[in-house]
Amino acid sequence: MDKQNISVGLDIGTTKIVAMIGRKNEYDKVEILGLGKAKSMGVHRGVVNNITQTIQSIQQAVQEAEAAASEKIEEVTVGIAGQHIRSLQHSDYITRPNSDIVIDEDDIDRLINQVHKLVMLPGEEIIHVLPQEFKIDGQAEITEPIGMYGGRLEANFHVVVGQVSSIRNIGRCIKSSGLELEGITLEPLASANAVLSREEKEAGVALIDIGGGTTDLAVFKDGIIRHTAVIPFGGNVITEDIKEGCSIIEKQAELLKVKFGSAWPGENKDNEIVSIPGLRGREPKEITLKNLSKIIHARVVEIIEQVFVEIKNYGHEEQKKKLIGGIVLTGGGSQLKHLKQLVEYITGMDTRIGYPNEHLAGDSDEDIASPLYATAVGLVMDGLKRQERKKAEQIEEEFVIENEAEQIEEPEVEVKVEEPIKERRSFLDKLTERVKDFLDNAE
Repeated sequence: MDKQNISVGLDIGTTKIVAMIGRKNEYDKVEILGLGKAKSMGVHRGVVNNITQTIQSIQQAVQEAEAAASEKIEEVTVGIAGQHIRSLQHSDYITRPNSDIVIDEDDIDRLINQVHKLVMLPGEEIIHVLPQEFKIDGQAEITEPIGMYGGRLEANFHVVVGQVSSIRNIGRCIKSSGLELEGITLEPLASANAVLSREEKEAGVALIDIGGGTTDLAVFKDGIIRHTAVIPFGGNVITEDIKEGCSIIEKQAELLKVKFGSAWPGENKDNEIVSIPGLRGREPKEITLKNLSKIIHARVVEIIEQVFVEIKNYGHEEQKKKLIGGIVLTGGGSQLKHLKQLVEYITGMDTRIGYPNEHLAGDSDEDIASPLYATAVGLVMDGLKRQERKKAEQIEEEFVIENEAEQIEEPEVEVKVEEPIKERRSFLDKLTERVKDFLDNAE
């Protein structure tokens, strides 16, 4: 099988580490060849806190995926999240020396590089700079400035910031697991690519990815990401509450949550009781489902209210920033019974559960199309896109070299090929290169 057409997504979560191998089929859909899953031992709230245990979990997940796909994994696209990720809005401008020449990629690169010089808190680094709208000589709401004339080029930016040490630790775990880092992607962006449609991103939508340790938010409007946030609470906190509230062990609390848990206490009758075996010959415990759902409800309301504050920070109340697409819930925590109804009740926004099946091949396993694997599917898709971009760049280079050899003037077609390639080159690609260089020099 052609290695070039295979991509591997590695989702390093707080509760589980998932390795997923996929490729594009003839219908441009993603076909999942293998899936490996391991309990995440060394990650807390999306941040690696034990390198050795994380490496073991990664190796276990990768071996399982390799066995399922009969493929050897060499490179992975990894997701970054965690409570150290934050975002901010920033405006900046450049003055062009000659306004009689049209604006090109170099001008936009110069403006973006200027944003990269922003002074951050110690240990923080800008990991993503996303231009939103541009202004040319005061003319606003320009989405594509290339090819226009103007002296002052201005833009609003969505800047994502993270702890560089946390990102390097993930890189170290991957390298020590015997793998190469193909790319780094923000997990909320990966999940969004897997479960959101283009129409939703245009209309305005908030994606809430409820994981084990964190809840990630990504807000889209007019097809552009407008706001990202990471809430340092997820499904694990709910399990912890059940464990404390019912005086049972964690394994039993997790089982209770998954099998009988509900985010809406009114759904359970007072006489619905579940019996939990006692420890070491002790009497079994009887827990009412109403009490269980009250514990879950209290914590879920807290998480959703925090997420809703972030959505309102974006300005959802304003008519111009209205999110017509409402809310899409994904991640393992979104499978909690009656969560959709509770989110609608708290926010007053239309809500649906996001399944990553839109981009998957028709014969995919039902388990893979679960919200649980939304991030992993998104990472596989990102890896495949990155490969396509590399191929296009190689073709581009060969084309230019041939033309130079033949001393032929470059035809106009060449410009059309170059622009989207340059435009698509993400700052996460540059971050990946920086992490790779750091790891190579550290050895």
